[in-house]
Amino acid sequence: MGVIRLLVAFVCMALGAIIGALNRQATVVDLGAAQVSTTLGVALLVALLLGVLLGGSAIAASVVLPLRRQLARANRQPGSMANTGT
Repeated sequence: MGVIRLLVAFVCMALGAIIGALNRQATVVDLGAAQVSTTLGVALLVALLLGVLLGGSAIAASVVLPLRRQLARANRQPGSMANTGT
C-alpha cells in the first residue's frame, strides 16, 4: 500500500513539473484587491490545488462529519451493536 501511494505521489509531482514547464508564459491574476504576476503553469497548479482542497473540505463537511456524529451517537446508546467490540 505504501509503494502505491509513493508511486501516485511521484506521478502527480511529475505531471505538475511537466505542466509547469510547458506553460511558462507570464500572466497576471487579478484578485480584485490585488494583482499577482506569475507564470501560467504556477497559476494552473495553484488553481487545481485550491479546487482539490475546497472540494475535499466540502465532502468532509457534508458526508464525513455527519457520519462521525452518527457513529458517536450509536456508541453512546446502551445495547447498540457498535458497543459489542466484535
